[in-house]
Amino acid sequence: MRHYILAGVTGLGLLAAGPLAVAEEGKLRLFNWTDYMAPSIIEGFEAETGIEVVQNYYNSNAELLSKLTAGGDAQYDLVVPSDYFVPRLIDAGLIQPLVPEGEALEGRDNILEEFRTPSFDPEGRFTVPYQWGVTGVVYNAETFPDPAPSWSLLYDPEVNDAYPFALLKGDAQFTFGTLCAFQGAGFDCVGEAPWVAAAHGLIETRRRDNFVGFVDATAAIEQVASGVIHAGVAYNGDVAAKRAADPELYGHLGFFVPEEGSQRWVDVMAVPAQAPNPQAARAFIEYLLRPEVAARLSNHNFYTTPNEAALPLVDPALREPPVMPAAETRQHLSFTPSVSGEQLQLLQQLWSDARSR
Repeated sequence: MRHYILAGVTGLGLLAAGPLAVAEEGKLRLFNWTDYMAPSIIEGFEAETGIEVVQNYYNSNAELLSKLTAGGDAQYDLVVPSDYFVPRLIDAGLIQPLVPEGEALEGRDNILEEFRTPSFDPEGRFTVPYQWGVTGVVYNAETFPDPAPSWSLLYDPEVNDAYPFALLKGDAQFTFGTLCAFQGAGFDCVGEAPWVAAAHGLIETRRRDNFVGFVDATAAIEQVASGVIHAGVAYNGDVAAKRAADPELYGHLGFFVPEEGSQRWVDVMAVPAQAPNPQAARAFIEYLLRPEVAARLSNHNFYTTPNEAALPLVDPALREPPVMPAAETRQHLSFTPSVSGEQLQLLQQLWSDARSR
């Protein structure tokens, strides 16, 4: 299917002769997480195809969903939601199949088998995996030199009764999952009883004097590094990347996956329902499926690639913790269950109530 994106064809030649010649304005509008794309990849794609990539950013799945619902599905060509948000986007008619029925994306065979037909997109019609990682606790190792790997660092006042801490911004189900794990119901909890208990736990947490609020994962790392907070929620690759970039500033940051359980996530690529330039989006997806490009993406992000053919090309640091979780750590990880309908309404209501009390 990729025959209009062939390598070796210059951007000018491509625009003069292929289906992309009719693509609107020769632009790809990418809506992605902040600092989640290697500039060299954008430069390479633009040089090869002549398509200009225009990037905009968000910091949570909730922010992405809000934007698409408000008409963003007609403003962007490619988005990068997390796995459990995909059914919500499909049910709301906010994303479209990647290719027409009977066709396939060039390079899709490079994807690891475990990611080809995931539960959130069983036929693989709407998404292709982008990066995967884990969510855990980032903390000041000088304040907490040897903490137990537990959500208690955030939720138990007897473990931390004085040092400021924050929770993750904008993600109801993840936050309830962490509280469920702490309360013994498992991170992958679903249903009224565990969610109500989690909501009560969140209300109690918000009332503590050392709770400073909800921040996004990148901000949590920065705030721990600067001493504004001493513990928060972050993604493993972000912590590893900060440490590697500036050991002096971030060297005192610790990170663990709580033993009660936490999130293993997969971010995926999807095309909004009314994308102005879906052909350019598919071209970019196929470009990212090339092993050398997928490896470059992981080497930039410090996250694990779902591209099996790219694994030999990634930096050695990406094959060890915290980027590649140890076997023991992986036993404590779960994908966030997808919820919809009345369950989703209940989740959102409990989240709203817990945030307002």
